[in-house]
Amino acid sequence: MADHEASQSEEAQPDEVQYDPMSSRYDLFECPECDNVVLALGRDEPPMSCHDKPMERVTDVEMSVKPPDVKQVLLQAFGLPKAGLDICLCVIGEGPLSANEVAESLGYDRSTITRYLNTLVDMGLLRRSELNREEGGVVNVYHSVDLERMRRETLIGFYVWAGEAAALIEDANVTKQDYLDENPDQELPELFWESFRDK
Repeated sequence: MADHEASQSEEAQPDEVQYDPMSSRYDLFECPECDNVVLALGRDEPPMSCHDKPMERVTDVEMSVKPPDVKQVLLQAFGLPKAGLDICLCVIGEGPLSANEVAESLGYDRSTITRYLNTLVDMGLLRRSELNREEGGVVNVYHSVDLERMRRETLIGFYVWAGEAAALIEDANVTKQDYLDENPDQELPELFWESFRDK
């Protein structure tokens, strides 16, 4: 019974996903001579060489991670809080819309709507144009950008975020190893992580 429970705990849980090079829509490649690892989306061949040799597909990943959710990815990678994400999806689904129309649709404060619309335009996720009103005057309206452009912008933005996250992990590991080398008889204290976050 204990062995059965142990084997179950070792399997990926329902709320986890494990990299499977045979069925994934992406591939991970690594250099056989250094610690260089790259992510390739929708390609069959190694995307590049390292040390003048083709990179090798990673096949022995044992770690499971929580599956990504598109809303959570946008929240984490682009710093969009729920209000910003709601506004972005509203314009993509119903646009072109003015700030007042978005506010009426979502029930958010007009100043909140305007702030996030401008942020989304700056990020390249939405575009802004002027519309002449029938009763006179001009109003700004917001549209979704071309889908291919949005795909490119969001994918590159996520890769930049993922690269920064990978660099942070690398820095943490190097700093942790330096700490352990200098303090071989001590466990890694919580204070270490607090000091690392301040760097």
